[in-house]
Amino acid sequence: MRKTLFATLILFILPFAVAAVEPDEILDDPVLEARARDISQDLRCVVCQNENIDSSNAGVARDLRLLVRERLIAGDTNQQALDFIQARYGDYVLLKPPFQPSTYALWLAPGVFLLFGIGVCILVLSRARTRRPNEALSDSEESAVAELLAQENRSDP
Repeated sequence: MRKTLFATLILFILPFAVAAVEPDEILDDPVLEARARDISQDLRCVVCQNENIDSSNAGVARDLRLLVRERLIAGDTNQQALDFIQARYGDYVLLKPPFQPSTYALWLAPGVFLLFGIGVCILVLSRARTRRPNEALSDSEESAVAELLAQENRSDP
């Protein structure tokens, strides 16, 4: 019973421990705070590996969270705040980069690799189906194999 209660308690507490936003970063206005959190979910920490700034503990992520909040307090819309940070840090900072010529490879590569893999599978399977069945050896081939085996047996001590 204790183990079950402890496991349940841990499952409820664990998600709250993941949030990296520190108490001094939280805005007094809950609407602005919700907007800041929403924007923070779409921004990549430039130090971490594929982690948004809302859940990152890196110093740069904290600075970006504060910058987002400053922009919102200054009256920026969500898109204006995102555009400001994108202009400053580039497309890399966006977890969902735009579909444009510089990101075509990023967006199209998975599909190209998938099609390539399907093509390889089709090629391998078609070759496996068209293999000729093993044909029996002719009389001359059988006698040649028998002669080679006899020579090999004579040479082995």
